[in-house]
Amino acid sequence: MPSLKDLKNRIDSVKSTRKITKAMQMVAAAKLRRAQDAAESARPYAERMQAVMSGLAAAVGASEGAPRLLAGTGSNQVHMLVVMTSERGLCGGFNSTIVRAARLKIDALLAEGKTVKIITVGKKGREQLKRDYKQYFVDHVDMSGVKKLGYDDAAGIADDLLARYEAGEFDVCTIFFNKFLSVISQEPQVKQIIPATFEAPEEGAESGALYDYEPSEEGVLADLLPRGISTQIFTALLENGASEEGARMTAMDNATRNAGEMIEKLTIEFNRSRQAVITNELIEIISGAEAL
Repeated sequence: MPSLKDLKNRIDSVKSTRKITKAMQMVAAAKLRRAQDAAESARPYAERMQAVMSGLAAAVGASEGAPRLLAGTGSNQVHMLVVMTSERGLCGGFNSTIVRAARLKIDALLAEGKTVKIITVGKKGREQLKRDYKQYFVDHVDMSGVKKLGYDDAAGIADDLLARYEAGEFDVCTIFFNKFLSVISQEPQVKQIIPATFEAPEEGAESGALYDYEPSEEGVLADLLPRGISTQIFTALLENGASEEGARMTAMDNATRNAGEMIEKLTIEFNRSRQAVITNELIEIISGAEAL
């Protein structure tokens, strides 16, 4: 049974931990508001751009003039996987859900005999994947020095991917990230960005063929596709940022509550031990008095 001093030290230690987790929760809440606003503001632009490119892609189809980013290389043997996670931990299962989705995809591709290449964005994803898939790593993007996420950060990643694609290093590129739904809910996303894929338009929706483009639909699409890739990566980074802060806020809130419960249990145990010590001392005093 621990002594009174040990119990007192443990209570003080847990109280200090609770102060830290509470402070981290408040910081995450403040950052979440900005990150959520940025992610939600980017969605309409990304969705509209996808709609415009979808209409152009439907009009161009599989013609000979179709851009390579749309038509592909004619093969799907080499897959580039871009796994986007955070630079810091203490955010619950945020990183684990992304890595789990990446693991499933990697294992499925390897089982089919495909060649896998991995680029990690964020330290936590790299740490979790390197134990089993280190031999497939080709690059890592360190985001620890980024104070405020901007479009240039996404454009740098996109330019590197496009250069590798033009050099023939891969045939298909897929990104992994978490989409922010709420403070307690983030949905892992697995999205192919090269070659570009578009959802089929809903029945009754306007077709992109209603518009006239200059100089040509193929030329406009060829110019928009690289920008579309940058936009999708930027949107993914923004969604990840909001998801990370939401997950951290929830995790720190749970840790703060758990610390409070532990303090209550330790305090009860401390009071019981203290009462037992006092009772024993009283018994000794009474026993000594009776002996006299």
